[in-house]
Amino acid sequence: MSSENLPQSPEQPTRKPRVAVVFGGRSSEHGISVVTAGAVLRAIDRTKYEVLPIGITRDGRWALTADEPERMAINDRRTPAVEDLTDSGDGAVVLPVDPANREVVYSEPGSVPKALGEVDVVFPMLHGPYGEDGTLQGLLELSGVPYVGSGVLASAVGQDKEYMKRVFTSFGLRVGPYLVIRPREWERDEAGARRRIAEFAGEHGWPLFVKPARAGSSIGITKVESFEGLDEAMAEARQHDPKIIVEAAVRGREIECGVLEFEEGPRASLPAEIPPPDAHAYYDFEAKYIDSTPGIVPAPLTGEQTAEVQRLAVAAFEAASCEGLVRADFFLAEDGEFVINEINTMPGFTPISMYPQMWQASGVGYAELVDRLIQAALNRSTGLR
Repeated sequence: MSSENLPQSPEQPTRKPRVAVVFGGRSSEHGISVVTAGAVLRAIDRTKYEVLPIGITRDGRWALTADEPERMAINDRRTPAVEDLTDSGDGAVVLPVDPANREVVYSEPGSVPKALGEVDVVFPMLHGPYGEDGTLQGLLELSGVPYVGSGVLASAVGQDKEYMKRVFTSFGLRVGPYLVIRPREWERDEAGARRRIAEFAGEHGWPLFVKPARAGSSIGITKVESFEGLDEAMAEARQHDPKIIVEAAVRGREIECGVLEFEEGPRASLPAEIPPPDAHAYYDFEAKYIDSTPGIVPAPLTGEQTAEVQRLAVAAFEAASCEGLVRADFFLAEDGEFVINEINTMPGFTPISMYPQMWQASGVGYAELVDRLIQAALNRSTGLR
């Protein structure tokens, strides 16, 4: 019998790509991650994608959560938690570490595991350690599941402020003066570490900014006006990370610029300016997320300054081998030159966050931004690339 006469099987309906939005996590930025994921869940085109919301609790359990973005917002100045969004008890979501099997499973003690279907791409809306720092990216590489954003190395570099600055310096980007206090130094020779900070302050002046080296969202940061405030600042930072970075103040204007990967390569958005918040000593967590201090988009810069900060933002993206998206933060110093402060490989992503606002002003709306990132991830393989 010829192939033309063989019975034809009915056409199978094409399945929409399934996007797992993963959020929460073990870092101090847990609540902001939940808020960010809520905004993304609202924006994903449900006619184009299936969505699987997966929250990671503060103790690290992967939980199947309600697809209810309205519950994932800051309420009464409090950020939400994954634990508020799940009724699954001790059940856990399991992603098989098997490139040949992308099927996510829900498992409860004493029950038969339930298959939740294959996942085509992960949108990891995680900030800080155990999510934005390359750890989750490594798991997804082992699982063979494509994901939005940078890979293992770029994520790790983007999370560690010391090595981020070392990478930037090696590529010729200007960074501000800084000092690193490692855990063993503080534990073995606290007096010596204090002397180093005092010498650093003597060289660069007060104020200094004492920061956890591997945290974000301005959590754990203290602006220190004199040596008397150092103990409290170090204690605050060490609650979030035993490794501390001390930075000299860079006097100038705070400028941010978004980078988004297009088919032809990374492209920079119009930049934004962060004006000094009236009620805060600097652009801290409260100013960013609770009081929502507005940025100026686009930043009031000259054409030459705009082109330069866009060039530097893309250069920082390339220096750290980033993928997908980055928000690059700069100071326009009093000498007229840009100083890069840091990059964020998974920046704040609510519609009022600076990264989406900058792209909105550049002609890419929020829903389109989300779609572009998902499509880019679907078209990118895992593994060495």
